[in-house]
Amino acid sequence: MSRLSKALAGPGYVILNVLRAINIITFLDIIAASVVMLIKISINNNFFFFEAVSHAFTTIMGVFLVVSELPFFDKFFTRFVPQLGETASFVPLALVMIIMGVSVLGNLNNDDYSEDNMGMPFWRIVASAGIMAMTMGIVNFIASFIFADSENSLTARHVRSYGAVADKVLDSKSSQRSFKLGTSFNNQADGLPTYRQVSITRSAESLSNSRFPVNISSPVREKTTTTPTAPYGEAPEVTMPDLAHHPAMQGGNFV
Repeated sequence: MSRLSKALAGPGYVILNVLRAINIITFLDIIAASVVMLIKISINNNFFFFEAVSHAFTTIMGVFLVVSELPFFDKFFTRFVPQLGETASFVPLALVMIIMGVSVLGNLNNDDYSEDNMGMPFWRIVASAGIMAMTMGIVNFIASFIFADSENSLTARHVRSYGAVADKVLDSKSSQRSFKLGTSFNNQADGLPTYRQVSITRSAESLSNSRFPVNISSPVREKTTTTPTAPYGEAPEVTMPDLAHHPAMQGGNFV
């Protein structure tokens, strides 16, 4: 299957770009049909406003899809509308085209859009827009699977943009993306703050100083007479007391 997809990548570039041109013509036809029906609308009751809004919405949607098919806004749609971006398949576009074609053809059931009221030229515009939208929707749906290469993650849009070298272009883009991510990661890693031991010790000292700001001084002791202490393990020497002031030695004062 992968070999078949690679073999179809070269012709697919031409075929899909031809389908792109037909898609643009189809959307332009839908825009013209919606404008014609918006002009030919009749005021049967108060709900005509919603019918006019539906035609206006179809016109705006057709313009938006025409812009999405142009090869100048791929990055915009890839970023903001990925269903129509470069990495998407043609399946969402095909479904939208089928729904729009069914809606346009369904309006022909209304008497206001009959051949007599609209005229044959305008009626043909509306009928051709619906038929082309449904037909091209089915064609795009089939082409989305024929020209895609699921093994290499290639969609039909990749083939339409790059042709046979689509796989090489995607490989180069993925390598550039990984290189940018690796460079940004290294820059973030180099920009991390470095912590030094000096800053840690300084912060610890400042924290301790702020937590215990009061210096505890030793209490004032009264002066006392102390006796000389003997060395450890030896008994202190016994000294005789001074008996000069003893009452027994002062006979005249003894009562």
